[in-house]
Amino acid sequence: MSHSLNECIVPMYPTIQALDVNALEAGEHKFWFAVATDAIGHPQTLAVRVFKGKKTGKRIMITAGIHGDEQNGILTAQQLARSLVDTDLAGTVTIVPTVNLSGIARHSRDFHSAAPDSSSANLNRSFPGSATGDDASRYANSLWENLLKPNADLAIDLHSQTSGSTYPLYAFADYRLEDSIRMARLINPDVILNDPGDPGILETVYNRAGIPSITIEVGVGRYTDLKMVDRATHGILNILKSYELITGSVEINDTQCVEGSEIISVRAKQGGFVICQVALLDKVIEGQILAKQYNSFGDEVETYTAPVNGTVISHNVESVRAPGSLVVRLIR
Repeated sequence: MSHSLNECIVPMYPTIQALDVNALEAGEHKFWFAVATDAIGHPQTLAVRVFKGKKTGKRIMITAGIHGDEQNGILTAQQLARSLVDTDLAGTVTIVPTVNLSGIARHSRDFHSAAPDSSSANLNRSFPGSATGDDASRYANSLWENLLKPNADLAIDLHSQTSGSTYPLYAFADYRLEDSIRMARLINPDVILNDPGDPGILETVYNRAGIPSITIEVGVGRYTDLKMVDRATHGILNILKSYELITGSVEINDTQCVEGSEIISVRAKQGGFVICQVALLDKVIEGQILAKQYNSFGDEVETYTAPVNGTVISHNVESVRAPGSLVVRLIR
């Protein structure tokens, strides 16, 4: 039977304003979560997918799309959901694949408010938000209080590098929390950063609320990288196996993971066209050439070198670099 266009675009799932996964029956559930209203009073609704097992177990919350141009995180969340269909679970997995509706619609990192006196905002610096704050703060607060915090024993937030740059498979974990380290290593990433966290970041807010959390960076910003999406999905399934939400052997990657606690970002000194001279995960020494920059005539105007010994974890993939834009990022 054919479906109307509206049924294809907006499936008729229940709309909720708060979620309690403990009250749900076992099985798969799909909801629209009414996180806020827009400037003309229409509801802004997020897709929420819940997989609840018949047996008790950990409740794991997975979010993606807090930055709207980081689409490989979104694709990872969606691929994970497809892989859990008809799977026998113990515990609950809740997946929220498209958090920042306004940013995703604009291919933009930021949350965009329609308020005439508001600028765009980094939603991942707004948690836990405030019920009486600006548009972004209220949006973050509704998410946190009514959906995320009440339904999580562990949490994973999926990102990628922002537009114009790339990452390997890269996890942020607070090494003071045993479960955070454990989850990060189970992803089998290329890089883990010992990350005590900054205010407003969802991972930090979870950790400070007693909910161990990690952030996973899934490759390049904006553009699809299915190999990296597969690796991230496989890594999350590895976490679910280790915490006994699903059955299967836990896999440990033989490839050495770089673990570090210091990030060094090399940024463009002026505008121009930057050609990177290193690749992801290259080990570089102090003084080594990282990138060269050219003006509009094609003349070389700047050479960027490594300020310290380290490992390359990010570099530009779009050559046009404004002053202050990221050229290369190192970890040590």
